[in-house]
Amino acid sequence: MLNLDRLRTLSAVARHGSVSGAADGLHVTTSAVSQQLAKLERETGQQLLAKQGRGVRLTDAGRLLADHASRILSQVELAQADLEAQRGRAVGELLVGAFPTAARGLFPAALAELRQAHPQLRARLTEMDPDIAVPRVVRGDIDLAVVLDWYNKPLPMPEGLAKAPLLDDPADVAMPVGHPLADRDEVDLEEFADDEWISWPSGGFCHDWLMFTLRGKGIEPRFSHMAEEHHTQLALIAAGLGVAVAPRLGRGPVPEGVRVVPVRHTMCRHVYAVWRADADRRPSIRAAVDALRSAGEKVSQWGERG
Repeated sequence: MLNLDRLRTLSAVARHGSVSGAADGLHVTTSAVSQQLAKLERETGQQLLAKQGRGVRLTDAGRLLADHASRILSQVELAQADLEAQRGRAVGELLVGAFPTAARGLFPAALAELRQAHPQLRARLTEMDPDIAVPRVVRGDIDLAVVLDWYNKPLPMPEGLAKAPLLDDPADVAMPVGHPLADRDEVDLEEFADDEWISWPSGGFCHDWLMFTLRGKGIEPRFSHMAEEHHTQLALIAAGLGVAVAPRLGRGPVPEGVRVVPVRHTMCRHVYAVWRADADRRPSIRAAVDALRSAGEKVSQWGERG
């Protein structure tokens, strides 16, 4: 009888291309991965891995079994979803990932609603960026992720995922109160061609979006500082060190010394939940999406009022 945990380990090696990558994806040690694979080779009576330089590769038998493992694990996911749907209640554990401003702006209300409406459901949140969260959903490391893309730059989405929109999050330009444009009701990005910019870290999805958008406006941006957290960016702006794009979700009070001005041609982030399509029937997934949508509606209504 083939062991599901060992099949899951082989499938992880096939996805990641290495034992160390599989260990990272499964949150175990490389030794644990090697032990599981050695046991699987004894169970099957075939060599599944072969050395290749300093790494390993799947043998023909390994690739064949990895393909079967992927289908078997998908069927197990479907079976679990069907059993949960049969009970008709959101119970058990739900692992969720979200980018920081969604974790701050959506999840306190959503998690409180879930706890009250579904006391037997244990939702556990971990902050992570979309480029990390989406692969973890695909691998089955987490059950659901809240991710984002921008109005002019979609986030690539692998096959096999379902998604639901939660809200559109407008973004403004944040600048020091002494900036020449600080008293305006609206601004255009082109008006900041000579400013220094404060951005998200280089190589991230939002930094790449900012580069793409500014260059599309004929601006070759000069980045003075890079910070992951929006609160850090706003603190740098308050010190007069540059300007930045400032999404509204999870922004909180703007510090003294900062003026936030809407952009004439609205920029916005699309925020949505993603999960594996084969888990679509799980009541816990549906309950979490409903709670997140409810939180998103409240955020949108608050934004329209203020």
